[in-house]
Amino acid sequence: MRLKLISCEILYREMCAAIARSPNTVDVDFLPKGLHDIGQVGMLERLQTAVDRVDASRYEAVALGYGLCNNGLVGLKAGVIPLVAPRGHDCITLFLGSKERYLGYFNAHPGVFFETTGWIERGEDSSELSQLAIGHRMGLDASFEELVRKYGEDNAKYLLDEMARVTRNYSQFTFIEMGVEPDMSFERRAREEAVRRGWQFRKGPGGPLDDPTVVDGLLDEKEFLVVPPGKRIAALYDNRIIGAEEASS
Repeated sequence: MRLKLISCEILYREMCAAIARSPNTVDVDFLPKGLHDIGQVGMLERLQTAVDRVDASRYEAVALGYGLCNNGLVGLKAGVIPLVAPRGHDCITLFLGSKERYLGYFNAHPGVFFETTGWIERGEDSSELSQLAIGHRMGLDASFEELVRKYGEDNAKYLLDEMARVTRNYSQFTFIEMGVEPDMSFERRAREEAVRRGWQFRKGPGGPLDDPTVVDGLLDEKEFLVVPPGKRIAALYDNRIIGAEEASS
């Protein structure tokens, strides 16, 4: 089987390792980190463009290295070949191996912020996407002085309090070990960031790389959605997370 993989670059090392082990021939396009930050419509447009430019005569399916990601997959249409997408709310589901394991870990460790090789080495983005991000457009990455000039001192203080409130519920970094780390540098950087913030640090194994992945073609309906030609991805509000529906013209 020959597949076209379209994946977020956050999964770069992990997907490359999975492709190397896959029995299939897989060509890959990595899209920049941060599509979910530019809003559902913006992310959908970028993904649809990537799907539409796939040469369907060369591939049997298009595989996606994305979770639902802030509804960024909602409305994504299959062309003349199927789309294959993992059933996960975001990329952490992919790193941990299943939505059940993700939910179980999150419930056992409330206030956790996950780190991986991709989030550490590709998490900072000064590219065009950062300029389109919702937070940037709202000025949430501005300094206090910039906020004062734009909104006035009282409003600037309120915005800073609101931004701080977002992180108050976090108290732990968990570094997910995926077996692709070349040395201890990624773990060390995650530990240093935990110390800087005064958070706890934990580490644990991710999903085994030799388990079936989106590039293997051994698709468990519980873990993956196959979107037939002429249909599109829809959000489901149950443990399936995503489903397929008829695409409007």
